[in-house]
Amino acid sequence: MTGNIVYPRSGFIGFDHIFDQLENIHKHAKDTYPPHNVVKDEELKYSLELAVAGFKQEHIDIEVKDHVLTIKGDRPQRRSQDKYVHKGISARNWKKSFRLSEYTEVTGADLTDGILTVGLEVVLPEEKRPRKISIGKNEELTNDNNSSQLLQESS
Repeated sequence: MTGNIVYPRSGFIGFDHIFDQLENIHKHAKDTYPPHNVVKDEELKYSLELAVAGFKQEHIDIEVKDHVLTIKGDRPQRRSQDKYVHKGISARNWKKSFRLSEYTEVTGADLTDGILTVGLEVVLPEEKRPRKISIGKNEELTNDNNSSQLLQESS
């Protein structure tokens, strides 16, 4: 599948899955129902807010699989369509997907006043976290210098 990608696929080997994801995002960029916000609460914590008025907790399904958060709203029809003189409130079923980074985890969800809030947190493994390096004696250099010194003394 080719789309409006700036970089030619032929120049990238083994990146098909990334191009597929970018094309999928572009294809669904105009899917605005239900409207949502992404809020950065702290440096590594986010909230995803969806306006889901009219949907109860039992009408909403949230799933994470292969770093994709999928949220679906599926509720029964309230009344038959022929009863409406004017229908301005959308009540259609929907499905939204969000690609999560490798270390992003869903921490929970809450439905209050028609707003579904999904908590997200980036949890970096210890080896990926920044660490402070103390300035002082370097143990490896000290040990290497001692070894060199011992070799010189034995000769």
